[in-house]
Amino acid sequence: MRRLLVALAAFAGLFAAGCFSVQRTAPKPGMTTVGPKPVTLPGHLVGNILIVEDKWDKFGPYHFVIDTGSSVTLVSPDLASRYRAPGSPPIDEPQVRVRSADGGYALLHSVTLRRLQLGSARFDYVPALIYDCSDLSAQFGVRIDGVLGFPLFRNAALTLDYPNERIVLRSTVPEDGLPGEAIPFNNPDKIPLIPIRLGDREFAALIDSGSAAAIDINPAGLTPGFEFGPVVGPTISTLDGDRTPRVARLSGVVRFGSFDVPRPVAELTDELSSLGGGILSHFTITFDQRHNVAIFQHDATDVLAIAPLRGTGLSFRKTPAYWKVAGVVPGSPASVAGVRQGDLVSRINGEAVVGWDPTRYDELVSSAGRISYTFINGTSESTKELSVANLVP
Repeated sequence: MRRLLVALAAFAGLFAAGCFSVQRTAPKPGMTTVGPKPVTLPGHLVGNILIVEDKWDKFGPYHFVIDTGSSVTLVSPDLASRYRAPGSPPIDEPQVRVRSADGGYALLHSVTLRRLQLGSARFDYVPALIYDCSDLSAQFGVRIDGVLGFPLFRNAALTLDYPNERIVLRSTVPEDGLPGEAIPFNNPDKIPLIPIRLGDREFAALIDSGSAAAIDINPAGLTPGFEFGPVVGPTISTLDGDRTPRVARLSGVVRFGSFDVPRPVAELTDELSSLGGGILSHFTITFDQRHNVAIFQHDATDVLAIAPLRGTGLSFRKTPAYWKVAGVVPGSPASVAGVRQGDLVSRINGEAVVGWDPTRYDELVSSAGRISYTFINGTSESTKELSVANLVP
């Protein structure tokens, strides 16, 4: 309901994404068929975003982002063309206004899909919006065919199993329940908003599996304390332009249910507060929309601690041939070295960028002391070796 980031920004190897909203009532799927047995599908974590893979026809495998913070489903033009339902609005009909991260709007075409399938679970006559996923595909390093919004799963129990990198679909939660702690999101719009405490203040936060950040905080009325910052963060690309958020490490403990997250790194926002993949990735979470609860299961040996944000200060827009610098964090090693927005990177540590997917780059940033970037200067190249620093300790 808050935002969709259409090109994920690399910040200390962390790729930030979120959800988005459309100014209309959230759509419902026409028919959902799951069957009596759970449907389990493999996933892959990229920067705390869970991407699910499925092959239900000869054109697959398909890759989808599951975005519990999104009020609609997005699909690529190819998927929309292939599964457009009879009587679906033609492509030249009026467009739908979609609100993006910084409060601006973009226009997308609507479509009704006669079919969308995840394993043996089938969704018929699905309302969706058509979106060119090529930027998302470049950033994730795999073709993305759509972003599946929360209403799609209104008639199914959806489990995001982050530790095992998979999703599970059930027709309903078993009568004897599931392990974990149930936290209600009891509101008439069936938005996964749960109560969060920061110090002595309670507020509502969206469970946003489409965001890789640990937590987004709207500080209005909360007066949060900071152990570090706020400082200017990485450039993030949205539906209608780039933005540079403020980031900080909170000095207090964030609590939801019985779970405590001490001193998390947070993005400050003017929009709705949310819990993102930086925290959600420690859990297996089942969304039961029939009973308006989210069931959180957590391994007690897994410490809920948010690591420092490391990086050279560069954010990128990616293409197979080069990575374009989308932003440079002020005061970072990249800024000190004179790297500018718009510069083109052809190699990382001497290897062409085509060989670097987000996961591999994230691992490099988390462990390396220095990284070598080769920049394109007209017909020549030059190399700069940049230190990796704790941008938010």
